Amino acid sequence: METARTNRGSDKRIGHLLFENGSISREQLKEALDIHESAKSNGEKKLLGQTLIELGFTTEEKVTRAIAAQAGVDYISLEASNIDSAAASLIDPDSSRRYRSLPIGFDNNRLVVAMLDPNDILAIDDIRLITGYEIKPICVSSSNLRAAIDQYSRATSVMEAEEDEEQQPVEQEEVQTLSVSKPAVQLANLIFNQAARDGVSDIHIEPQEKSLRIRFRIDGVLHEVMQPPQRLYLPLVSRIKVIANMDIANRRIPQDGRITMKIDRKVIDFRVASLPTAYGEKLTLRLLDRSSRVITLPELGFPESQLKYFRKMINIPHGCVLVTGPTGSGKTTTLYAVLSELNQIEKHIITVEDPIEYRLAGINQVQVNQQAGLTFATGLRSILRNDPDIIMVGEIRDRETARIAVESALTGHLVLSTLHTNDAAGAITRLGEMGIESYLTASSLVAVLAQRLIRQLCKQCRKEYKIRREELLSAVPDFPVTQNESEITLFKPVGCLQCSNTGYRGRKGVYELLIVSDKIKNLTLQNRSSGEIAETAVAEGMVTLRQDGLYKVKMGLTSLEEVLRILA
Repeated sequence: METARTNRGSDKRIGHLLFENGSISREQLKEALDIHESAKSNGEKKLLGQTLIELGFTTEEKVTRAIAAQAGVDYISLEASNIDSAAASLIDPDSSRRYRSLPIGFDNNRLVVAMLDPNDILAIDDIRLITGYEIKPICVSSSNLRAAIDQYSRATSVMEAEEDEEQQPVEQEEVQTLSVSKPAVQLANLIFNQAARDGVSDIHIEPQEKSLRIRFRIDGVLHEVMQPPQRLYLPLVSRIKVIANMDIANRRIPQDGRITMKIDRKVIDFRVASLPTAYGEKLTLRLLDRSSRVITLPELGFPESQLKYFRKMINIPHGCVLVTGPTGSGKTTTLYAVLSELNQIEKHIITVEDPIEYRLAGINQVQVNQQAGLTFATGLRSILRNDPDIIMVGEIRDRETARIAVESALTGHLVLSTLHTNDAAGAITRLGEMGIESYLTASSLVAVLAQRLIRQLCKQCRKEYKIRREELLSAVPDFPVTQNESEITLFKPVGCLQCSNTGYRGRKGVYELLIVSDKIKNLTLQNRSSGEIAETAVAEGMVTLRQDGLYKVKMGLTSLEEVLRILA
């Protein structure tokens, strides 16, 4: 990526290089230059290469290759290169970030340095002075370099913490003092920073019999990221409990705490939960990024046909719309996307949540407080006395909440909520099991959306492969193939620096939208099984979770293995 020092003339040269090598068209270059100049006049420091990438006209790799060609240096992909740890250790991670450079090897007594801007003479001179080597700059993409520095930084910090700790034996009674010691502070900061940068949803700090394990949940899957020395366990846990305002002296009962930090200009909330285990306290930290914007409905991954009908359902004046799925399936995110779309000046929207995960401007949000007696049910009763048009209940957990929600839908309110069921049809029978009469369910419920989250293939490293129709259908008989397809193109995960060698990066939803038609209402009144209700819904055109997942496999968004893992 070009640096901030790049002036308009060199921006134009980058653009013309991309045009000349066929990466972009003349019209695309003109459009990008117009947008670039407009951004500049508004005080934004956006660069032409960034603008071209954001517009989807070219890729980060092509822009980086153009920068390398302009500077007369080599372009390199760090995924395909082994980074020499001896070279990388010549400058510390903070300096690497400051200079936007990372030493990766040696060439004829010169230090090979991967750089964003190979023309940055000041950075080259400083690295020459720090290392004592003549520098051979090469060009690397921004995301590639950032991922490599983060990996190197993580390994370096753990080694430093281990060296410091070996010099200071830890006794259990010294834990409170050591919670502010250098190794504990360093390791805690490393974990927080790395988790925020990697898009982690949960951090698990787990004491084992002879070791300490740190795991991150990324895109719904746990990955072991480090194994610090066991001696760091007590001071690390105490450090986190201190800043989360938890009782560090009490290690026998579960506790809850909260930490708010600003990391890379983002405000992150860490919800901390401790749990006594056989080898000591296990800590689980849930990350919530306050500064992240709420995802819109089209970004969730709805099939276009389902999105049209779902929008129709959430825009009716009254009724109940439920979103179902297991814990961690993105139900709350979907509800926030719905609220963002419905949030208009003429609509009075109130929510009752536990906890409030995102603050939405223009919406009145109520936090459940069990100790003060404010439950979902009591909060819902109070909401009804405040003249709402739309009510969002974070979760229907009990019969009382379910009854109030259903009755609210019958008295002129649009009620949105979540329920824990495996599929859409199961929500109807689940309400019956909670004691809601079938005639109330049939009269109030207008739609149920079931969902899961699947990992998306990393676009940088996914690998295409072809499979014969007969072979695919023998393994997955319901895979969507047409009569004239004798061979189907699919993609599989590989792994690279940008996806932390998992092969996946980010998640998308798979959905099953059940619209409560007259036939479904009749089945509900007759207390029919969820299986019968699902069969009728499919006959009326409902796309099941599995069908939607397999369509996304065919589109190249995810792998067949991932869909079968989630929707076996």
